[in-house]
Amino acid sequence: MQNLKLTRPLAVFDLETTGIDVEKDRIVQLAIIRVEPYGTRRTFETLVNPERPIPPEATAVHGIKDADVRDAPTFAQVRREVEELLADADLAGFNSVNFDQPLLMAEMKRAGSELEF
Repeated sequence: MQNLKLTRPLAVFDLETTGIDVEKDRIVQLAIIRVEPYGTRRTFETLVNPERPIPPEATAVHGIKDADVRDAPTFAQVRREVEELLADADLAGFNSVNFDQPLLMAEMKRAGSELEF
């Protein structure tokens, strides 16, 4: 297996959410691994309080309940750390182009971010 030959940082991310509507649903869990071209890695994982109930259908998929996120930070509270990890990085993730990236962009915008993807 060959090593990746990165020329830019790579941020691999995954979301768990309250549903599948990019505009109305919210993140309940976020994980990011940022790999630098010279090989160092930074990781970030947190539950996120979506400030709304998590529908039972979403809980059935990811297992996260309202009680699990009650004391978790809101997305606005973790926005700056997320920006740091994503800044100037290429993004990667499973189904990220169709769902995770658009939902993450919407959450970033709602939280006041001006980060360009």
